[in-house]
Amino acid sequence: MPGVVMAGVVGEPDRDGAPQVRPRRPRTDAVRNRVALLAAAQTLYAERGIDVPLEEIAKQAGVGIATLYRNFPRGKVQLVSEATVGQVTRSVDVARAALTIPDPWQGFVTFVEEICAMQEGDAGFRDVLVTMLPGDERVDELRRQGHELAIELTERAKATGKLRSDVVHQDLLLLLVANAAVLTATRRDAPDASRRLVALFLDAVGTRWQRSTLPDPPTDQEMFQAMTRLATTRGCVSD
Repeated sequence: MPGVVMAGVVGEPDRDGAPQVRPRRPRTDAVRNRVALLAAAQTLYAERGIDVPLEEIAKQAGVGIATLYRNFPRGKVQLVSEATVGQVTRSVDVARAALTIPDPWQGFVTFVEEICAMQEGDAGFRDVLVTMLPGDERVDELRRQGHELAIELTERAKATGKLRSDVVHQDLLLLLVANAAVLTATRRDAPDASRRLVALFLDAVGTRWQRSTLPDPPTDQEMFQAMTRLATTRGCVSD
């Protein structure tokens, strides 16, 4: 039907006489809603991890759940990916920066410490780092880059003799999984527990005789509080 275009606005005819179609600009309120949803997701995910219900995110953004799905039609996977892609990008940048450190062992140490510190500061990033998100090409590509950089950091450090020759890049993933679990259980009640775990890991994989000074271990009371809090969040203990 002449003059009817569903996906855009009809403009002046082109050289062949056919009407040109200009993409329709998103409405101001639609842009504002999307920004609000991403901001709410980033805040809630950073505080509590990616298990936050979509309905709660929509409520914090001041919109309905239907508006959330209009902006993120693939639902939770799409929202999690878009809300955390900045932190995943930053983790790749951390790896690249570590490769520029002249001492390969120090580059390895810096990478491990900074990635684990990022886990400590952002529960959403902590979850995404050890979770496979299906169907997001940007995150998949960043994961591929991070994987290759982690291998390079590991092999460079091993070549100096300062990193054990039997360490493999999968050991880094094991550390990240373990650190995520430690942070989930102890971050509020024993905040130094994660840093102690990281220091123990680095001492274990290094070949030097002189060991680092470990952060203080959590006290019995701190561990009791942490374990009680974990039981409460899982519905095993009433508040």
